[in-house]
Amino acid sequence: MKQLTVKREGMFEYKIVWEENFSQLPVLLKNLGYEGRKACIVTDSNVEPLYLSDAADACGSLFSKVTSFVFPAGEARKNLDTVKQLYTHLIEEHFDRKDLLIALGGGVVGDLTGFAAATYLRGVDFIQIPTTLLAQVDSSIGGKTGVDFDQYKNMVGAFHHPRLVYMNMNTLKTLPDEQFSCGMGEVLKSGLIRDEAFYGWVIEHMTEINDRIYPVLVKMIQKCCDIKRKVVEADPDEQGERAVLNLGHTIGHAIEKLKNFEMLHGQCVALGTVASAYISFKRGKLSTEEFYEIRDMNVGFDLPIYFDGLNPEEILAATKSDKKMENGAIKFILLESMGHAVVDRTVTDEELLEAINFINGDLLNGE
Repeated sequence: MKQLTVKREGMFEYKIVWEENFSQLPVLLKNLGYEGRKACIVTDSNVEPLYLSDAADACGSLFSKVTSFVFPAGEARKNLDTVKQLYTHLIEEHFDRKDLLIALGGGVVGDLTGFAAATYLRGVDFIQIPTTLLAQVDSSIGGKTGVDFDQYKNMVGAFHHPRLVYMNMNTLKTLPDEQFSCGMGEVLKSGLIRDEAFYGWVIEHMTEINDRIYPVLVKMIQKCCDIKRKVVEADPDEQGERAVLNLGHTIGHAIEKLKNFEMLHGQCVALGTVASAYISFKRGKLSTEEFYEIRDMNVGFDLPIYFDGLNPEEILAATKSDKKMENGAIKFILLESMGHAVVDRTVTDEELLEAINFINGDLLNGE
């Protein structure tokens, strides 16, 4: 059993575990003291037919009762209405503070389940079973939970760490290509913010990664988790360093919102990363070769380098509603160098608009 511990003394401690099936899940849950408790597996309509019965069967004998809550897949359902329906299910099934929520799915499932767990009865335990690459390398780790509010991304949320992150690596075999490429946006981000050597390793292993060669994927995912672990342990509540994990997210979230979530989160973050790298390049922090490598790696992993159909001024305006605003200024993430991201509060509207226009496909088509 391969595992990694995420720990901040006096605050949280949990294991990230990599397996090839669900067989070790009941063993780990028993060790955490959940035998005889009730469990609710929360998942979406995409994951339900693939893995709900397997996960429930694996740990069914451990619990006194296992229920499930399934909601329609998609970012549009990551809202308070869905959380309300989950609360109703938990109340009707008489869940108490000692019972457990299990998030089985991608980032939407994990974020929503974690938020429900943080707020139901003032807090109950939950675990993450991420089934997408994006959730495995990023969103399942670190305790950030939340839902969207009137299409404002993750505007309502809480810090609530899972008791366990259990990765059945075989779930990646059923992941659609588009979802896999979205996860690669977060993989590339991990290297860019903290580990230039790892970023280079990902590029060198592009073919194996795109072919989903199992040992290469495991090594890649474990490294991403370790990078995030170090950042989260150093700054669990995002008072400083942890903000670098938001590379590409300010402009990315704005595009995601204005596209009415028709573009996937990983695709929008990849676009936002190109925009952030562009500003870093213009400020002289990246060479021409480094900047264009960052942009072109999106192509290599089937991620976009342009958007279309949006007004750049509206994207700029949408960045002002980002939850990362502080005293009227955006905590924007730039690259001081490859593998070293920093928080910057001096990025101007002019710089933002120039970067947005660089990834504006309509402008390119109009030339």
